[in-house]
Amino acid sequence: MCIQTELQRFQTEFNQTLVQTFSQLPNDIAPKLHQAMEYSVSNGGKRLRPFLLQIMAKVLAIDPKLIQPAAVALECIHSYSLVHDDLPAMDDDDLRRGKPTCHIQFDEAHAILAGDALQTLAFELLINADVQTDIKLSWVKILAQASGYQGMCGGQSLDLEAENKSVGLESLANIHSLKTGALLKAAVSMGCAAQRNLSDEQKQKFERFAELIGLAFQIQDDILDVTATTDALGKPQGSDQKSNKSTYPSLLGLTGAVHKAEQVFQSALEQIEDLPYNTQPLMDFAQFIIKRQH
Repeated sequence: MCIQTELQRFQTEFNQTLVQTFSQLPNDIAPKLHQAMEYSVSNGGKRLRPFLLQIMAKVLAIDPKLIQPAAVALECIHSYSLVHDDLPAMDDDDLRRGKPTCHIQFDEAHAILAGDALQTLAFELLINADVQTDIKLSWVKILAQASGYQGMCGGQSLDLEAENKSVGLESLANIHSLKTGALLKAAVSMGCAAQRNLSDEQKQKFERFAELIGLAFQIQDDILDVTATTDALGKPQGSDQKSNKSTYPSLLGLTGAVHKAEQVFQSALEQIEDLPYNTQPLMDFAQFIIKRQH
């Protein structure tokens, strides 16, 4: 399949799903907060995490409608993390996806509240999902671990601590595996949780694939922060350098970082090449990760 075409089609459909989700959420309780939440989720975005979950559903022959609540929950968590990441106390960014960040468009207090509310909405969606209880509980556990202390939040903390410091490659990979890789892995793990026929070994290979493409994704992000324009990125170019963060280009040089991304990509493919499923869509997704330009 043409991954770019599939992604564009998915984005259109998924954006409609997000509109429907927020239309069902009462907007007369706290109208400004509702607006800030919807603004943060609907102002663009590649939708890679829910897209990866849909790919897993295709690979594992799962009804796409079954995993829809999990897909929206993933995007809510991702969007909340970006809202908080952009705050003055963290990365202090004015642009996100080419538009004013939430705290610029609204105010800092409502940006904090919007992130909080998106996080709790994610788990409300999972609890209300029309799936069997064991799947629902697995989803809640996977997403909680991936987004909290043991995952994304832990990675964000380490990332903040690494500002104005030189960290080694191992520490940098750990930061990225938590901050960025955890939610990508969660997308794969939530797909695996909805398919009971998977063996433990097969599940581990899918999850290792996800860990590696999560790392490849962040390496490519580091590369694009150096090579892409602000218009292409939808956020300020060179923001990593401004924050004096260690990145793969700063540690390995630009050529070395590109080579590292290719190595990680190949390792990811090796994890799934022998599985008894049509894993080509996952391989196409991995290829897209390291070839994207924004």
